[in-house]
Parts: sequence; C-alpha cells; structure tokens
Amino acid sequence: MMKIKVGSIKLLNSKRLFVSSMSWLIVACASLLFAPKDLLAFLSLDQLVHQYGQFIGLGLIMGVAYFLSQIFAFIVDEAIVYLRQKRTVETIDAKVKLLDPAERALLREFFLQGQTILTLPQNELAVKNLVNTSILEMLGNERHYAIQGPTAEYKISMQARNYLNRDVLRLPAGEPSAEEMNHLIKTRPHFINGLIQSRKHAV
Repeated sequence: MMKIKVGSIKLLNSKRLFVSSMSWLIVACASLLFAPKDLLAFLSLDQLVHQYGQFIGLGLIMGVAYFLSQIFAFIVDEAIVYLRQKRTVETIDAKVKLLDPAERALLREFFLQGQTILTLPQNELAVKNLVNTSILEMLGNERHYAIQGPTAEYKISMQARNYLNRDVLRLPAGEPSAEEMNHLIKTRPHFINGLIQSRKHAV
C-alpha cells in the first residue's frame, strides 16, 4: 500500500512538472514571437528569433496542442461520467419498480435496524441483484464464516436513496402497530438471524 502511494505521489509530481514546463514553453515562445521588435533588439534577442523562429513557432504549437488535448480529454471524461451516471439512475429506476419480495425485505432491513451499513451474505441472490443494479454498494470488510459463507458490508447507494421510500418498501406510514410489526418480522430475510450465529463460527 505504501509503495502504491509513493508511486502515485511521484507520478503526480512528474505530471505537475511536465504541465509547468509546457506552460513556460508557451509563455516563452509566445513572448519571443509576439514581442515588439524594438524590445527584442534591446534584449539582444532579435537575432535569436530570426534564426530559430521556426523552432520557436513549433514549440508554441506543441504547447498549445498539449493543453487543447488536455481540455478535450477532460470534456470526454466528464461526458463519460455523465452518461454512466445517467445509465445508473435509469437502471435503479427500472429495478425499483420491479423489486421482488426478497429484495424489498432486504432493503427494509436498513430502515428497520436504523443502520446505513449492514453486513450481508455475498452469495445471497437478492444481494447480488441489488449490487448489479447499483442499488447496493459493497464497502468491503469481507469475512468468511463456516455456516453462512462469505459476508461483506453494504450500504444503499446515494443514487438509489432518492427512489426508496415507505411506499416502495411497503413500510407503515407512521409508527407500526403490533400487527404490522409482526408482519415485518415474519417477512425479514431468512439470513438475518443466521448471520449472528455465523459470526461464532468464523474461519
């Protein structure tokens, strides 16, 4: 991990140095090409510009082309991010309308337990489906248990939170009655209680 961080810092510093060099190249070449002739003569640079004018112009073109390419790359990256986010939102919207009972019960657990992060079994079909449709995000902290199998920590994605409300999750509008609470307990995911037992058999 430390080697990766050191490598990233070196790469960032090298990139900054290169950008700074290209900036100075543009400034220097532009100054030589567009400065008044009297000023160039005063600085004894008129002969230099006359003799190496083509190379100075080429340096200016290279510097400008580099920054134009960086702007183009930035625009393309932003467009890709925008399209990816749009596709993610569309996928979430479509999935929320088609949640099956197991997936809905799983999402209700976040609200019933009052937690933003839950430990869930990775191999559970409902978990996989919700991750694949960007409704759940895996945070890590993976563990392996002899009974339940591999688990990890998950949270509801920021994009999905806007689509999950009491109506979608079929939660009572206010404080649930005893009957409503009984129904919610009966429809909880089958693995919730199993996870507690599984932690005792960690491998």
